[in-house]
Amino acid sequence: MQAYSGFAEVYDIFMDNVPYEEWALFIKNMLHSHGIKDGIICEIGCGTGKMCELVEGYGYDMIGFDISTDMLEIAQEKHNPTGEILYLNQDMREMELYGTVRAFISTCDCINYLLTYEELVETFRLVNNYLDPSGIFIFDINTRYKYEKVLMNNTFSENRLDCSFIWENFYDVDTEINEYDLTLFVEEEKGLYRKYDETHYQRAYDVETIKKALEEAGLQFVAVYDAYTIEPVKDTSEKVTIIAKEITKQN
Repeated sequence: MQAYSGFAEVYDIFMDNVPYEEWALFIKNMLHSHGIKDGIICEIGCGTGKMCELVEGYGYDMIGFDISTDMLEIAQEKHNPTGEILYLNQDMREMELYGTVRAFISTCDCINYLLTYEELVETFRLVNNYLDPSGIFIFDINTRYKYEKVLMNNTFSENRLDCSFIWENFYDVDTEINEYDLTLFVEEEKGLYRKYDETHYQRAYDVETIKKALEEAGLQFVAVYDAYTIEPVKDTSEKVTIIAKEITKQN
């Protein structure tokens, strides 16, 4: 699983179009609807910590983990003003926590980085293991529609004041794997730019496959929505948000 390295430095700049505040409000409302109004929440693939900071602002104790040490360094410096968010350098396929948590969250299609069904089940099994009784798991995934109709074999580029990127996509309909080739140019001195190249892979999963993996891992599928709304999923949904629940432990 590829970890963000050079891209970590400018991740927040290029993700400034993501409505984190709206997503965080959705997460808070969903947690409240399941009776979770305080306690420890763990974010899988926390990146630079923006979501951890926002959810902490609703009164939760946050743990965030990510496979990228570069992203975590920025999270600690930029999005941990109180110093109370615990950041861990971990792979979601091998996560280890000190105890259970009331809920897990995962945003920005982190789950799509699991490239096999077996990895999906193992990650869900670990989530189940570390959830409190009746705890919930809120996560999003990119849809097959997004990979096939929006990203497939397309190239995107963007220039900012002190950085730019070229983002090439190659989607294989047979393996359902999308390859992202990122080329970044980041200004280090006036007029001097450093080039970074990164390659990432994600896999498309349909909701039925996710349901099956959740069940195999001991979790109960609760609901699926069009992105971070309470609207039903459409054929043209590019992102869906899924709610699952721990059902095997006794309160």
